[in-house]
Amino acid sequence: RDVVSHAKEELSYYRRRTIVFIDEIHRFNKGQQDLLLPYVEDGTIILIGATTENPYFEINRPLLSRVRLIRLQALPESAEIEILRRALTDKVKGLGNYGYQASDDVLRTISSYASGDIRMALNLLEQASSLLPMKGTLTDREIKEVAGDHASVYDKNSDYHYDIVSAFIKSMRGSDPDGALHYLARMFDGGEKTSFISRRIMICAAEDVGLADPRALQVAVAAAQASEMVGLPEARIPLAEAVLYICLAPKSNSAVMGIDNALAEVKTRSDWSIPDYLKDAHYSGAHEMGHGNGYLYPHDFGGWVDQQYIPDELKGHVYYKPVRNGEEASLSRRWEERTNKKQE
Repeated sequence: RDVVSHAKEELSYYRRRTIVFIDEIHRFNKGQQDLLLPYVEDGTIILIGATTENPYFEINRPLLSRVRLIRLQALPESAEIEILRRALTDKVKGLGNYGYQASDDVLRTISSYASGDIRMALNLLEQASSLLPMKGTLTDREIKEVAGDHASVYDKNSDYHYDIVSAFIKSMRGSDPDGALHYLARMFDGGEKTSFISRRIMICAAEDVGLADPRALQVAVAAAQASEMVGLPEARIPLAEAVLYICLAPKSNSAVMGIDNALAEVKTRSDWSIPDYLKDAHYSGAHEMGHGNGYLYPHDFGGWVDQQYIPDELKGHVYYKPVRNGEEASLSRRWEERTNKKQE
């Protein structure tokens, strides 16, 4: 509030606008971000915010709509190697007075640990070099001793997490076993819960394999149950099996497309009818109201009888459109033969 008060004075008396820089702005809660909104909107302050999180997840939409978003990309490996080489040879601000040597492959190893963070890369270089004698040669051994195992950048609350999940699902949908296993491994390595992974696999089995191979959902459910029973690290095996099954299975999205088409139409009104002969007729007086009268019991006709089930106002509407893959091809063919319907 003091900053805003000072900014108003600067603008009123001296016609100078105040720049407010907020580092890690994602740590401001919704109420704190809302406080900034009117002063950004009326030009009292020029807001510059920095965040390592996805602003579309962490910044209020009204505030985000009033600022310009500039995305800073991670440094490419070639740039990191050039900076590390400069730090190794610079005699004023770097390590040049020590005469250390390092190949590009070793500097590339440091870059891989840093994942685009040049500050981390420079710290690793300095710490690893401190293990060497004067004019020593840096190797992977020193880097490993300082850095330990590769630190996973997987964050279950960040957009990087959702990017990996998205790539995982799309790899299964796209029938790429290697890609799917790669992203599955990254989720395991990042500490993702098996229950979360299982849900994604089951959804993919129903949404993307569907009737083309109904066993895919059974395999996915069985893998989910097995993973909960055995726990990690063994849970990786049944989950990987389910992932591979989905990748190798034929694909159909007729189930998700069908229900989504039906839902979209159902939401257009609230007074859909039900044919009287389909209404509940188990109670006394139902038949007097016409409920259940004229209903044709399919089993009396060998399992199927020509009868309208959809409301009169939707007669002729089609939600289910078969995909001619795998078992759905034979299932839909038998259905069409039985009902004398032909889908385009």
